[in-house]
Amino acid sequence: MNGTMAASSHRIMLGPLVAAIDQGTSSTRFLVFNSKTAELLSHHQVEIKQSFPKEGWVEEDPKEILQSVYECMERTCEKLTQLNIDISNIKAIGVTNQRETTLVWDKETGEPLYNAIVWLDLRTQSTVERLINKNPREEQEPPEGERRHKTQILPSSSTIRGVHTVVVALQHKTGLPISTYFSAVKLRWLMDNVDEVHEAVVSHRAMFGTVDSWLIWCLTGGKSGGVHCTDVTNASRTMLFNIHTMDWDPELCKYFGIPMEILPRVRSSSEIYGLMCLGDQSAALVGQMCFQDGQAKNTYGTGCFLLRNTGPKGSVAIAGAVVRWLQDNLGIIGSSEELEKLAASVGTSYGCYFVPAFSGLYAPYWEPSARGIICGLTQFTNKSHLAFAALEAVCFQTREILDAMNQDSGIPLTQLQVDGGMTSNRLLMQLQADILCIPVVKPSMPETTALGAAMAAGAAEGVSVWSLNPEDLSEVTSEKFEPQINPEESEFRYARWKKAVQKSMNWETTEPVCNGNGETSIFSSAPLGFYIMGSMLMLIGANYLAGHA
Repeated sequence: MNGTMAASSHRIMLGPLVAAIDQGTSSTRFLVFNSKTAELLSHHQVEIKQSFPKEGWVEEDPKEILQSVYECMERTCEKLTQLNIDISNIKAIGVTNQRETTLVWDKETGEPLYNAIVWLDLRTQSTVERLINKNPREEQEPPEGERRHKTQILPSSSTIRGVHTVVVALQHKTGLPISTYFSAVKLRWLMDNVDEVHEAVVSHRAMFGTVDSWLIWCLTGGKSGGVHCTDVTNASRTMLFNIHTMDWDPELCKYFGIPMEILPRVRSSSEIYGLMCLGDQSAALVGQMCFQDGQAKNTYGTGCFLLRNTGPKGSVAIAGAVVRWLQDNLGIIGSSEELEKLAASVGTSYGCYFVPAFSGLYAPYWEPSARGIICGLTQFTNKSHLAFAALEAVCFQTREILDAMNQDSGIPLTQLQVDGGMTSNRLLMQLQADILCIPVVKPSMPETTALGAAMAAGAAEGVSVWSLNPEDLSEVTSEKFEPQINPEESEFRYARWKKAVQKSMNWETTEPVCNGNGETSIFSSAPLGFYIMGSMLMLIGANYLAGHA
């Protein structure tokens, strides 16, 4: 009896709970927080499979994504019940998601019309090049071997005149360069190359969305009245959203040939519409309590994402993570923990630099022709030096983005907040502080992305169980990494990195070359072919030397 009474009392003491669906590129999680203390009470995680149908293509199954959410919610609630926590106290659910990943589904059947095209996917490079280079007065013609539906991509010359004017106008309205990264070109590709999508658009049955829209629509009823919406942070990554009017832009939609009726309704990041929605990196900015102008955070996950609070204006960029490539593709490590040990064993890259431009270079270069390179090798280089260079690469990319942000904002950052799975790597965090020459601060509770989504959900009008006033926020314990090398050494290594970046550019040709099956191949490029062969020889040599060291 006493135990039951104590458990009952404990449930009352917890008060309102707020949950978050964290749907990332490689996994889905459901987390439940105490809205009064920000304490993580329970969570569950399920990995998501990625498929690679062709070179440069990256896809995920929308049904698997949805099922993973159901499974995570169910398992987390079971864990809470076992802890004698009343799940009826969950007052709101926030959604944080991988952004730019593009889905189209049938609103009448509720079925996806194609796999989700993941943000990393490169298949739309030819679409991007046509958008940039084609004279607006000319009718679009498909490249040899590529099937297309008869839909105009470019606007009439009366709308936008000249290629340069096109690019400038797009960047002014969207704040984004024309890139394979963003959703509009992925949606354009689906409409041009997938019959089911084209037919659904023509018959007014198609719905477009990023992952947040797909989940919210399904979880609020689906074909039986589901809410078709997104928030401003996700909409701003589509290239269809006008950051000045804060809504879908008719001219941008006309430019890409996309009917506005298939787009979700744009709403704020913190209001009630069945489920809360907030793009994942913006959610982490909230979870890190970056509410003041000039504060910034970096998330180290599948990609590396640095965001800064610039007041009424937004800024976002991407670098890259390389751990999985070293583990899965090269097999030189068995786990991320092993990478840290391997790198720490040498404490230097020995002049080796690694540019992981596997999908081209994103911010601040936006250079799709770039490919990954490893340079500065000597006969003494081994896999431990390569491991160290891989960690440095993550840090150098963050430095490049931060430099660009400092220049744009005019306010030098004095410390960087960090979160994400890779922050458990203490060597990486110390390297980051050394390369930035400013302290790096890691919170003791690393789930700040999900926490931010939960905070936005709990603070929504009509829920109001979580205050975002600074004086009401719980004190978050953290660990600070101070720079330990002199600035001259940091600048020298950074200059070498930038030299390596220049070497990585213009590897990929843009002219399609057919393989034996009549399909074009991104590996048809002569420079890239030499690079792959050379890299293999270098890696074989490095492994040989490591084995005879």
